[in-house]
Amino acid sequence: MLRRSLARLYWALSRWTLVGHDAVPTRPTILIGAPHTSNWDFVLMLAISWRLGIDVHWLGKKSLFRGWRGPIMRRLGGVAVDRADPGRVVAEVVSQVHAGHVFGLVITPDGTRGGNEYWKSGFYRIARETGMPVTLCFVDRTTMTTGLGPTLELTGDVGADMDSIRAFYADKAGLRPERRTVPRLREETAPPTAPDQA
Repeated sequence: MLRRSLARLYWALSRWTLVGHDAVPTRPTILIGAPHTSNWDFVLMLAISWRLGIDVHWLGKKSLFRGWRGPIMRRLGGVAVDRADPGRVVAEVVSQVHAGHVFGLVITPDGTRGGNEYWKSGFYRIARETGMPVTLCFVDRTTMTTGLGPTLELTGDVGADMDSIRAFYADKAGLRPERRTVPRLREETAPPTAPDQA
């Protein structure tokens, strides 16, 4: 109740407009946060989830959870990622899905507020391994809108799936447009495997 009240106040005072109320997930879903170009994206993510009543979890590097920050980050839905054991995150997500929890796993595949050449493919692997759909969340400075876009079921055809994602984000600009990364995965540019020689 307190979170929703704070979120209502935020949206009443904010210059941003929240859209996509009808796209609130009713099953465990991966929420793509893009373009991710500013620390303010985190504030918008919390404001969106609290206003729409979405139980969100988000992935963060292990160092963010050290010391006094740990309890706060976890209270806000943070899940520490140990790069030495990335499979643990998938196992935790699968266990929550099997337990019947409805939640949104927020992932920012374009990295940490920087213009990278490729998106990180972790969201794609987690979606395929867990059977979770992907909801395209966005920040668009040109229209001052943010919120939830369409929900996609990934097919395993990486190129086709990413074409759909690219089409949605093509006209979206983050808070720092110069840091935007075009949605593409390194796997899309991998050379085809040569056929066996007879």
